[in-house]
Amino acid sequence: MTLSVYQATVPVFTRGLTNLRTVLQKAHDHALTQRIEPSILLSSRLYPTMYPLTRQVQIATDAAKFCITRLAGVEPPKDEDTETTFDELYARIDKILAYLSGFDAAQLEGSEARTVTLSLPSGKHELLGRTYLLDFALPNFYFHTTTAYAILRHNGVELGKFDYLGRLA
Repeated sequence: MTLSVYQATVPVFTRGLTNLRTVLQKAHDHALTQRIEPSILLSSRLYPTMYPLTRQVQIATDAAKFCITRLAGVEPPKDEDTETTFDELYARIDKILAYLSGFDAAQLEGSEARTVTLSLPSGKHELLGRTYLLDFALPNFYFHTTTAYAILRHNGVELGKFDYLGRLA
């Protein structure tokens, strides 16, 4: 069986972002039910030097968007990173889900061998598409979706593993 880059990206990011949206909805409902100001959850962090929930969601959506655009060799749309409410985070996720749905397998064909250049604080890094996908893009996406989940769980939102993973088909 052959696994295409498309199969390892668009459906994976779509599922992860859809599940993240569901987790955020549960957090929003929790805040309203418990009479917690939603901004408290949105600004929560696991540690003072870590990014807050809103930034974790922004980076998770960026991770999906940038992975696809880098592998497809196209320019990514610009997001302003100004979300401060649950509704704005839902809209951002919905926007990225719609963007991802516009890609097809042909656009990513052969991208495992394409050179991807990353500009990071540590400098510029050139990676093969395969290495970029497996060693950077997917782990980065999962890091930020997991951290968002952990922030909410730490703050008492009743979430379980299948809220994060989603239901199996």
